[in-house]
Amino acid sequence: MKPNTQQLSDLTIQVRRDILRMVHAVNSGHPGGSLGCTEFLVTLYQNIMERKEGFDMDGIGEDLFFLSNGHISPVFYSVLARSGYFPVSELATFRLLNSRLQGHPTTHEGLPGVRIASGSLGQGLSVALGAAQAKKLNGDNHIIYSLHGDGELQEGQNWEAIMYASAKKVDNIISTIDLNGKQIDGTTDEVLPMGSIRAKFEAFDWDVLEIKEGNNIDAILAGLNDAKSRTGKGKPVCILLHTEMGNGVDFMMHTHAWHGKAPSNDQLANALAQNTSTLADY
Repeated sequence: MKPNTQQLSDLTIQVRRDILRMVHAVNSGHPGGSLGCTEFLVTLYQNIMERKEGFDMDGIGEDLFFLSNGHISPVFYSVLARSGYFPVSELATFRLLNSRLQGHPTTHEGLPGVRIASGSLGQGLSVALGAAQAKKLNGDNHIIYSLHGDGELQEGQNWEAIMYASAKKVDNIISTIDLNGKQIDGTTDEVLPMGSIRAKFEAFDWDVLEIKEGNNIDAILAGLNDAKSRTGKGKPVCILLHTEMGNGVDFMMHTHAWHGKAPSNDQLANALAQNTSTLADY
């Protein structure tokens, strides 16, 4: 049975705690975008994706997810662990020497759930499209999901892939753009204005929908189910997910400052007090 909204909300709070504790423990990592995408990834893995038992790199007979903006690895690792891919206790090894949980996901470490190394931005969509076409060739009707940052769209390879997807009618992919309007050096408009991202995707002949409340689980559920209903109709599907960087921690929100910055001891205590959970910490 799929978890209900309250259960998803409870798990979201616990994942936020995981993110904060992981980044604090090594004084390194990217909490801002991780916190902003927590509701989305919890909902995707716990309620939307069709997953099979165990993990293999072939991924035949199940939906697949590709994280392109790999710096938000803390939320990815937490969601994977709490979805059963590896022990939750392993989160304590984040960014340590010889850990499978490096700052950006890698494949040579053999961490279940990780299908591509995504330290370099802009490459994830190309890989996801290859996986989507492999699904078609194999007669596998499952869906490919991918997640990208809005600042990441400043990388040119994305637009080659976006053009390719529609030209080849790759209609079994749902690519989500985390629209928080911020990146490491400031707002996306300050760094490199991109105009209307919706208009750009539509100009490349994608089917585009928006989730205006990207930190609201009910809105995410509705949006993802809407996106699923649009697959298989000749066009790739794009979700524009409007999120708040640092969501759930008041002093991390409404600023780009926490893109790649770890909280101090006092800040961690403050942030955890804002996110109390009945679930167990690692």
